[in-house]
Amino acid sequence: MPNNPIPANAGNPADAFNRLLTVLDTLRTQCPWDKKQTMETLRHLTIEETYELSDAILEGDLNEVKKELGDVMMHLVFYARIASETNDFDIVDVLNGVCDKLINRHPHIYGDVIVQDENDVKRNWEQIKLKEGNKSVLAGVPSSLPALVKASRIQEKARGVGFDWENKTEVWEKVEEELQEFKNEFNVTDHTAIDAEKAEAEFGDVLFSLINYARFININPENALEKTNKKFIKRFQYLEEKAKQNGKALADMTLTEMDVYWNEAKKL
Repeated sequence: MPNNPIPANAGNPADAFNRLLTVLDTLRTQCPWDKKQTMETLRHLTIEETYELSDAILEGDLNEVKKELGDVMMHLVFYARIASETNDFDIVDVLNGVCDKLINRHPHIYGDVIVQDENDVKRNWEQIKLKEGNKSVLAGVPSSLPALVKASRIQEKARGVGFDWENKTEVWEKVEEELQEFKNEFNVTDHTAIDAEKAEAEFGDVLFSLINYARFININPENALEKTNKKFIKRFQYLEEKAKQNGKALADMTLTEMDVYWNEAKKL
């Protein structure tokens, strides 16, 4: 008969959270797999769970969001459980620490600071972080972030201390300037003379400026690109399926033939 340390009838957040803690404690002491885990072995699994949560959000599947949030929550509790075994910290330290940080960084709620809008809140947040010991405003951007997300976060951090363009027109002019500089790298008679390293640098500048413009018009570039990825995948898989139904292989089809199915997919 399997153990059920706390039945699934927790009626409030505290009881439900305590149930998770109890389950994790039991697994950590009794399950061979859970016993072996370390922060390092959990790390890549946590990243995977975070991406699965992101996918569920973009798909608008709230039931899946709920499940993935549970998986992420379980991982967070697991890290704290591991740390408690070496007396470095426990879940109480984690929760109190984040509460203290939130209270300290919201003086307009828990103090007498007055703000006019969300931009004031962001500026205060960055200034408080510097007072807490951060050597740079950009120090809070993880070096391991994917480049697209990192570029967006860098720009947001810089904006938080006033380093930003005045309006979106200026930003778009910068996009056009970077596009022209990238184009110039290939606008040569002798294509063997193309400097690949410089062309790559100019392309990076194009992407960075486009991400900046997206920020000005309130588009999340990561979400936008991922939605386009998903759209392309669905259309391409439709193309594959239609070709298969008609006994054709994509490799043997012309682009004109494939475009027929592709346009059908777009209409769907």
